[in-house]
Amino acid sequence: MSVEAVRRFLAGHGLAGAYRSFERSSATVELAAAALGCEPGRIAKSLTFVTRGGPVIVVVMGTARVDNRKFKDQFGEKASFARPDELENLVGHPMGGVCPFAAPPGVRVFLDESLRLFDPVYPAAGATNNAVEISLADLERVTGASWVDICTIA
Repeated sequence: MSVEAVRRFLAGHGLAGAYRSFERSSATVELAAAALGCEPGRIAKSLTFVTRGGPVIVVVMGTARVDNRKFKDQFGEKASFARPDELENLVGHPMGGVCPFAAPPGVRVFLDESLRLFDPVYPAAGATNNAVEISLADLERVTGASWVDICTIA
């Protein structure tokens, strides 16, 4: 269901041609970069956190790491990653396929400043063998996300 919802979402925003599907797994940054033939930094990791205000997806550069102090300063609480077994219930996508599109109502999406180092970027698209090629402007437009600074660049 997740992939179909993402494809409908993309089509509804004029981005149907941005969808990419692979014969092999793209569930990690390294695997996605290999499948796409790009550097790992272009992979847009969609990290899911559980907060008092509900689930939050923060899209970050593939090689960036969450800085716990920055996260707490931004969200007012300690970073707590969602467990893999609860991802589909929280954000509608499985581990390795979480994307910032087609999430259930109430899921807040943010874009980390680390993403600005690459354009376009490639977030997952609802499964462990796909991605979306998307510009930062389109990513911001279709998610309605605000920019945050919660990462350090490795």
